[in-house]
Amino acid sequence: MKELSVIQKTYDCIKWYVLIVERLPKIHKFTLGDRIINQLYDLLEGLIKAKYAKNKLPQLESLNIQIDILRYQTRILLDFNLMSVQRYEYAIKIIDEIGIELGGWIKKQRDRET
Repeated sequence: MKELSVIQKTYDCIKWYVLIVERLPKIHKFTLGDRIINQLYDLLEGLIKAKYAKNKLPQLESLNIQIDILRYQTRILLDFNLMSVQRYEYAIKIIDEIGIELGGWIKKQRDRET
């Protein structure tokens, strides 16, 4: 099932990001780093809740916004030279994969409603 895959990818993304955030300088670790990790935890929780919800579409659409916020937060890490270009490209690849799967899940729910 797609939703299980997107949940696993988000879980793996959290594990990867925690190691990145742990290495950030204090000023960024407890601001941007915490925001990114909290955003990811909220995303994971939201995906799990949506999996069991009767009306999934509103929840899934709000999660799509969270993914976009995560893209910008990750770009800030790169722009402040807190993340290498290679790590940035890897992070964006993971985020994009999560976004694509979430988009597919949203499309599936929209098709069910019509």
